[in-house]
Amino acid sequence: MIRFFAAPIAAIALLTATAGGAFAEEFDTRDIMGGGPNFFRGGANPVPRTTVMYNGNYAPGTIVVNTAERRLYLVLQNGQALRYGIGVGRDGFRWGGVHKITAKKEWPEWTPPSQMIARRPDLPRHMKGGIENPLGARAMYLGSTLYRIHGSNEPETIGQAVSSGCFRMTNDDVTDLYGRVGVGTTVVVLNN
Repeated sequence: MIRFFAAPIAAIALLTATAGGAFAEEFDTRDIMGGGPNFFRGGANPVPRTTVMYNGNYAPGTIVVNTAERRLYLVLQNGQALRYGIGVGRDGFRWGGVHKITAKKEWPEWTPPSQMIARRPDLPRHMKGGIENPLGARAMYLGSTLYRIHGSNEPETIGQAVSSGCFRMTNDDVTDLYGRVGVGTTVVVLNN
């Protein structure tokens, strides 16, 4: 299997080395095979995912969203958590409470709620899942609310307060979190 991929990768490396500087800087051979930095069309994450010490009094597996910090924590064992950067609701759209993940979807379709359509009549009434969809690569639905933890086709909004109440993540981060949690996971939203 390695031999099968070695020749095309070597050819690409040779082309990259002999091409102009701008091409060599922007081109990543991992994109050809999938999984490179542009695979989810997300660009660089402005708030990298990291493991941190975490003092919260929550069971491992709990998701804690801190809207003031604009961070999401997945509580791990031994006083640690995975910390992700998120986009949160803008003024007037932040909220708090405890819910459970009631559904998970890959490349979800999006139907803006009527409240959002009233504010933004220019929005489409429905979008099929895909790279252009504002819900991104994955979505985790929170209880009976209209809110989700979801990916984004606008990674530059991570760390910002711009949504209508949902929690945005880069497609890479939401895919990572999606693989670590299941339906029934407790989500605590702290709105300080």
